[in-house]
Amino acid sequence: MKMTSENFAMGVFLFSQISVGVLGNTSILFYYVTLILNGKHLMPKDLIIEHLTFANCLNIISRGIPRTMSYFGLKVFLNDIGCKIILYIYRITRGMCLYMMCLLSCFQAITISSSNSRWRKLKHRANKYIGPSCSVSWLVHLLLNIMIPSNVSSLSYTKNTTKRVSYEYCSLLASEKLVTALYMLLLCFSDGLCLGLMAYSSVSMVSRLYRHKRQVKHIHSAQHFLKVSPEDRATQTILILLCTFAISYLYSSIVTVFRTCSKYPVLWGVNVFTVIEICFPIFSPFVLITNLKTATSLFLPCTSKR
Repeated sequence: MKMTSENFAMGVFLFSQISVGVLGNTSILFYYVTLILNGKHLMPKDLIIEHLTFANCLNIISRGIPRTMSYFGLKVFLNDIGCKIILYIYRITRGMCLYMMCLLSCFQAITISSSNSRWRKLKHRANKYIGPSCSVSWLVHLLLNIMIPSNVSSLSYTKNTTKRVSYEYCSLLASEKLVTALYMLLLCFSDGLCLGLMAYSSVSMVSRLYRHKRQVKHIHSAQHFLKVSPEDRATQTILILLCTFAISYLYSSIVTVFRTCSKYPVLWGVNVFTVIEICFPIFSPFVLITNLKTATSLFLPCTSKR
């Protein structure tokens, strides 16, 4: 990519967004790490957010930093091993963000519906298995994306150049159509399952909030109705995250499918709209920070009560 004024401006803008996103996610990680070091026990939802923010940090770095360097005119700055690691981490963290958002939305839907005895039993089981589920999911995505490193190389790689497609700082080997179709089918199935659960839990939470709003409106006065419960505030925060994630993830999925199936680079997927692909990991920590007590408790967790 040539160093033009437009590319330089895009590089500066993208670098500023990456800096803000990394700062926000590391602040939340610092908050939870400090709680753990002080002997605090994290709730299931806190465990999910901790894994989500860690995946967000890796996603921003693996996706944003190489793209920024390419905008600044650096052509070959990654060797073969570097390209394999960067794209492998990106694919893993992309899948982990999807899984963590699915787990977070489902858990919150169960939490606000726990008045029913059936949901109460499910909530008890969820509290028990959330931690192990978060840890195992990393291993699952490591195995699910195991094919990525074998198909990725640096731009300096000279063998089988006719079968490789260049993507600015790395190149991708164009696999056979059958292998590509089966691999895409596997990824689409796992992603579709998570997206379906997210959609169902979102509809459930919206429906629950609407019914709760109608009940409170008939029971309390307008003064009391303006007060939002912690559960409702947490649910509204998660719904905002879900909407942002859906826009970012769907766009990224469309670009991924076109890149995998096309023999030529998808130029409209690598220019200004790169920001859309990483908007969720940049935007999400600041939405979460508003739901973590106050800014003081975030940066000084040792001096504030849990």
